[in-house]
Parts: sequence; structure tokens; C-alpha cells
Amino acid sequence: MSNTKSTVNVKIDANVKSTAATLLAGMGLSQTTAIEMYYRKIIAARTLPFQPEPLPSNKEQVLALIKSKNIPNITLPADENGHAFIDKEKHPDLYNWASEG
Repeated sequence: MSNTKSTVNVKIDANVKSTAATLLAGMGLSQTTAIEMYYRKIIAARTLPFQPEPLPSNKEQVLALIKSKNIPNITLPADENGHAFIDKEKHPDLYNWASEG
């Protein structure tokens, strides 16, 4: 490889950059050195040095939140337009949440 240097310009979240810079400094590395090491690893392995994972969908995020809060999964009756009916006596918390927002 030649010793000719090239510039890479990227847009990155400011908090990600700041946190990474702090961690890298603690390792005695500059951001430039770390990025060059990353690129060299990609070249050597001919792949990314980690397995990218897709971000969870909005539905998956909501379901995970519901699960983490131990919210029970219930089935509600609905009309022909798909509007759910919430029985105030059977599900008072859900009824209050739905009616009060």
C-alpha cells in the first residue's frame, strides 16, 4: 500500500462521536488511527468485523416495551370497522388509559 493519505468525511451522531473519542483516548488511540484500523480489518477479513443487525421495527419496539412492563395481552371484541370495545368493568386500567389518553 502507498503512503498517500486520503480524507474521509462522514456525518455521525455528535454523542456517538464524543463517547467514542473519549473511549479511544483512554486506549491511547486517535479517531483517525481507530478508523484506519477498522478499514484495515475490513480489508484483511474481506468483510465487516461484526455482524450487522437490523434495527427493531416500531411494532417490535412497542411489543418489547409492553413485555418489559408486564402488561397483559388481551383480546378485545371489535365492530365491523375494527374499532375495539373496552369493557370498563373487566379492564378498568385499559379503559381509563384509552379514555384519558
